[in-house]
Amino acid sequence: MRVMLKATLDTEKSNEIIRSGKMPEQIKEILDRLQPEAAYFGPLGGRRTVLLVLDMQDSSDVPPVGEPFFTRMNAEVEMCPVMNAEDLQKGLSRLG
Repeated sequence: MRVMLKATLDTEKSNEIIRSGKMPEQIKEILDRLQPEAAYFGPLGGRRTVLLVLDMQDSSDVPPVGEPFFTRMNAEVEMCPVMNAEDLQKGLSRLG
């Protein structure tokens, strides 16, 4: 199932990681492991935010997907199912 992850990074913790020079390697490591379909980064609500679109096979994928953001960046993490245009058309066709 396609899932969008939104990780809102803790400002103090992410400042610390940026000052240490480790942010690029931490983000790269997370992206290499998760292999997202898409990855976006920017300020949302005035805080550093990571948006990833992932294919999750099972609900047991939630801990390994979210924990790096919790443990390394003290982030608030949200996940929700999402569809692309093709998925939406397929779903709408089932409405009858």
